[in-house]
Amino acid sequence: MLRSCDTDESNLHLVYEKWDSMIEQVKLAIYKHENKELTQYSSFYDVVYNILIDRWTKNHTPLHCLAHSLNPRQWLDQSPDRVAPHRDNEICTGRKHCLRNYFADARERLEATIEFVKFSSAEGELGQFDSLQDRWNLTPKEWWITYGSSVPKLQSIALKLLSQPSSSSCAKRNWSTYSFIHSLKRNRLNPKRTEDLVFVHTNLRLLSRNNKNYKEGETKMWDICGDEWNMSDGAGLLEVASLSLDEPDLEAVLFDDADDEDTV
Repeated sequence: MLRSCDTDESNLHLVYEKWDSMIEQVKLAIYKHENKELTQYSSFYDVVYNILIDRWTKNHTPLHCLAHSLNPRQWLDQSPDRVAPHRDNEICTGRKHCLRNYFADARERLEATIEFVKFSSAEGELGQFDSLQDRWNLTPKEWWITYGSSVPKLQSIALKLLSQPSSSSCAKRNWSTYSFIHSLKRNRLNPKRTEDLVFVHTNLRLLSRNNKNYKEGETKMWDICGDEWNMSDGAGLLEVASLSLDEPDLEAVLFDDADDEDTV
């Protein structure tokens, strides 16, 4: 899962589906090892499942839900263990959150919502044979370029989201903090105390960014790139590096005009 996310490919729209598939594969592996039926209870899987859900809660963003909803192929998946995007409460909540942030004007937001209804129910031109068939034959981005003109607001968002790669930096940042606290010289900490120290350290770092000294003096930007930081890299990197994936400011950056997409 981490390897598939940590690439330069445009796969933001695949994260939600891949995460669900990963949990199913983990369950199958555990139950096969324990020689149990899938309907039986496994205390080990229950622990692993809770860990995975906790990680998902920490690392996911509403953009994953919106991108998943705008994947044309997702609406043709008839697997019995899959729920359509409009029937999944988490996906619907994330999608509405993104549209609310992107369209400040209530009238424009309503128009975008109506366009989403047309897309999800394949109404009008989107329900024609070629349009439905090409949901499998074309990549999601190619499909929106070809058939999305009847829903212009949704098409604009889809082309921006479906061009975005994903990243595992959020998880790696946490591991880096963990290795700083629990090292070879400091290895007698129990797991609970280590997690508490990571929590405190991470939040102190975030709070320090609100201090005016964070952008001034010898210790400015102290938590970005360490000694390798070079101001010649540009302000764009700074903007993204100082944000968490679940912060509204970063969501706004992802929705900027095409001129800003390279920066993101």
